Amino acid sequence: MTDVTKSGSKSRKFAPLGIIFALLGLLLFAYTVRKAGVSQILVGIQRLGIAFFLIISISAIRLAVRSLAWIKCFEAPHQLRFRDAFAARIMGDALGNIIPLASMAVSEPSKAAFVRHRVPLMAGLSALAIENIFYSLSVVLFIFSGTTALLLTFPLPKALRYAAMGTLVGVAVVATIGYLVIQKRWRFLSGVLVFLSNRTTSRSWIERATERTKNLEERIYGFYDRNRRYFLRIFALELCFHCAGVLEIYTTLSFISDTLAPTIFTAFILESVNRVINVVFKFVPLRTGVDEAGTGMLAKVLGFTTTIGVTLAIVRKARDIFWMAVGVTLMVRRGLSLRAA
Repeated sequence: MTDVTKSGSKSRKFAPLGIIFALLGLLLFAYTVRKAGVSQILVGIQRLGIAFFLIISISAIRLAVRSLAWIKCFEAPHQLRFRDAFAARIMGDALGNIIPLASMAVSEPSKAAFVRHRVPLMAGLSALAIENIFYSLSVVLFIFSGTTALLLTFPLPKALRYAAMGTLVGVAVVATIGYLVIQKRWRFLSGVLVFLSNRTTSRSWIERATERTKNLEERIYGFYDRNRRYFLRIFALELCFHCAGVLEIYTTLSFISDTLAPTIFTAFILESVNRVINVVFKFVPLRTGVDEAGTGMLAKVLGFTTTIGVTLAIVRKARDIFWMAVGVTLMVRRGLSLRAA
């Protein structure tokens, strides 16, 4: 059995579980929307109106800065054009949103595959892995600062307070592990494959994967040694991603909220919690239901109504669907089916 066949069979095994999570998300979505009030949500969406395209423009900035960060993670002689990186990111994110339970496993490697007509696959993968490390560090900083601000500024219900404290602990643990992995240069991916190779009879595909993984790890740690002068630039681009997210929420609330004027601070907290939802519930397609319920609850704590929070989450979902449609269109223009991609 080939590696592709094995991958396909594993994907089919996960498909029923993905469908279950999707259905549960839809049920939670329906319950949350009904409780918040369908008519009030529609009124909020009408207030936004054509300004939705302003939201799309701001979200395009987020895609652009991460594409630029990816480009800066390539090493000579390999270079990637911005339009190729931008298109690959849109297509890869679209795949991650379409395929349940496979967002990271499918979305990230596919971006490198979409540009392998421009750069070698391994070069694209290693640059993407490096960019994701910088992005993860920025997410840790953003979530930690936003959650801390939430705990220190607003009186929280017991459940939400415990969730916020748990988030801080989780972020601290992840940050510590990430620091040790980079500082000690632990080659845990290839190490796991070597461990499996010593305990299985079909070693051929594991040995090939081990060699490729060692090459990938060497590229990542080599970049750390050779390009430290670029670190601040790349990290600044990742921070711009989060700043654009705050601006997007602030702009959306400015149109849909008729009870309380938004501030950059409340938008910052809402975006930091949105990052938590994106990380924790990555396995739920488009975070359906979870985003609406979580944002609605937090919006009420911040002084808005639950309806405003649910409307905000729905606008975000419409934004994701827009870019997902663009990604699918780009794949179709390349002559790719979903299965081929």
